[in-house]
Amino acid sequence: MQTRSLPHSLFWLLLAGLLAVAPLARAENMIPRPPEVEARSYLLLDAKSGQVLVEHNADKKLPPASLTKMMTAYLVEKEIQAGNINEQDQVPISVKAWRMGGSRMFVKEGTQVPLVDLLKGVIVQSGNDASVALAEYVAGSEGAFADLMNNQAGQLGMDNTHFVNATGWPADDHYTTARDLAWLARAIIRDYPEHYDIYAQKEFSYNGITQQNRNLLLWRDDSVDGLKTGHTEEAGYCLVSSAKQNGMRLISVVMGTDSEAARARESQKLLSYGFRFYETYEGYGAGDVLDTPEVWMGAADQVRLGLEDDLVLTVPKGSQEQLKAEMSIQPELRAPIEEGRQYGTLTVSLDGEQLVQRPLVALEAVEEAGFFSRIWDHIVLFFKGLFD
Repeated sequence: MQTRSLPHSLFWLLLAGLLAVAPLARAENMIPRPPEVEARSYLLLDAKSGQVLVEHNADKKLPPASLTKMMTAYLVEKEIQAGNINEQDQVPISVKAWRMGGSRMFVKEGTQVPLVDLLKGVIVQSGNDASVALAEYVAGSEGAFADLMNNQAGQLGMDNTHFVNATGWPADDHYTTARDLAWLARAIIRDYPEHYDIYAQKEFSYNGITQQNRNLLLWRDDSVDGLKTGHTEEAGYCLVSSAKQNGMRLISVVMGTDSEAARARESQKLLSYGFRFYETYEGYGAGDVLDTPEVWMGAADQVRLGLEDDLVLTVPKGSQEQLKAEMSIQPELRAPIEEGRQYGTLTVSLDGEQLVQRPLVALEAVEEAGFFSRIWDHIVLFFKGLFD
């Protein structure tokens, strides 16, 4: 393999979600230990890179309480985008929805409510009644909607999640994890940005009743713009929050704290730690050319190589000078070259420790050259081999 170092101006830009598949190396003199967080389970995630910065019991299956409604809202937003439903649809309120206990939007049985108001009732007011009404409207019944929720969880890689209802009302076999909720929050922010501002809404009024968002961080920190609170006796006090500072977006999940104040305080600890000691860099996009090695016996003399996915890197602040990236290219590339096939590897290290490897793929196909051109290249390679 031919190995070459990337120019200094390139190497630390060429890392993307790379770190999502390996723990981030931490220089002990640069980053202190994470804060002590008083919660049964928690996780801090860089939303752009997917890199986990802090975690504890992140794969422990726990009752999510009203954090469940994040998936309910996600599916409604998905159906709106697909054109299957509309924000202005008039959604009928069933007896089941009207009778729901717990946190409520206070819709009335037999009435019709604009879908967008119900969506706000789910996200801002955490309305169990609104959640059931939307579930019935989308899928015909709450049970059928739960099937959709589980199918969507599988598509998002939420492998340790199972939903029984649309509200988070306590039920056997209804559980998720901090890691899965972080992935769901990331999907909400990424996939449906046109609705994300609802998660930052501090209050919502319906039918003359005004209720405040229970996410206390929305009042304490201007960088926080979501996402959802949850509480039952079994689940404790839970919070999925997200904040953005200087181009970096973090997602914090805390589950099983002992009070409303505690879930806000412990979430703030995680967010402050992430913003203080890490930063996000965006590198090349998918399809950017990183190298153009020579091709033998081809209709073109070179082929463009790059990465399949966008590159985003989460690094300790001040560590970029220590990053090193190298490319290894297969020797004597010969046509035909297949677009999308791997022909090399990008390796990234920090302080001598390998972090990740990513395939370098052909960004274009190179067909075989004509007969005489191939014969000539064979002759050149023969004599080249004699002297190597």
